Amino acid sequence: MKGKTVIITGASTGIGKAISKLFIEKGSNVVMNSYNEARLQAAFEELGSPANAITIAGDISRKEVGERLVQAAVTNFNRVDVLINNAGVFKPKPFLEVEEGDLDEFWSVNLKGTFFTSQAAIPQMLKQNSGAIINIGTVLVEHAIAGFPSTAPMTSKGAIHALTRQLAAEFGKHNIRVNTIAPGIIRSPLQGKIGVEDADSLAGLHLLNRIGEADEIAEAAYYLAIAEFVTGETFNVAGGHTVGHAI
Repeated sequence: MKGKTVIITGASTGIGKAISKLFIEKGSNVVMNSYNEARLQAAFEELGSPANAITIAGDISRKEVGERLVQAAVTNFNRVDVLINNAGVFKPKPFLEVEEGDLDEFWSVNLKGTFFTSQAAIPQMLKQNSGAIINIGTVLVEHAIAGFPSTAPMTSKGAIHALTRQLAAEFGKHNIRVNTIAPGIIRSPLQGKIGVEDADSLAGLHLLNRIGEADEIAEAAYYLAIAEFVTGETFNVAGGHTVGHAI
């Protein structure tokens, strides 16, 4: 990936920052995005203000932001080799309490952000006859938890899983690969935002009896960026969350 250009949304904290760090260390040219400009700048400086990275703040739910990310990548680095659609919002809420505004938020950020940023990047990938898109989903799409009601965000995440397969089918002949990473419980600021004070208390959801680390998702993203014979897949990085239960 040295010298290749990677766009990463939601790059200011957690998984997105870990992915940015890894690709920067590997010598990739990285376009970091977050809706919060101050946090994005802080993350950029924390990573050492690297010469092979730039920051573009903006709300990914707005179609023009994805277009700006692609234009910035081409203007500064001449290419778009990998798009990592990491930006997203998530919070549990009982189904009967979900309001229209809740659903609009999840669909706008999670699905529309992924959809339209991919739509902005693919024309450049077609010119290159190559590219990789990596979407971030969740194991909860296929493995619901009764005590963790999340129908509203899961509809948007499930749509991302479906979008992955459709894009892989449509653009495979152009050497554009599209895959989803479905994380289990990962140590990140997200846990605190949704009211989980001790993320390690959820370790038992995984057969490995621990939660995941953000850099483990970053490693999966790097693999999918270079895996030239993998497309249309949902790659569970979840410590056995989806395959069994500990008793």
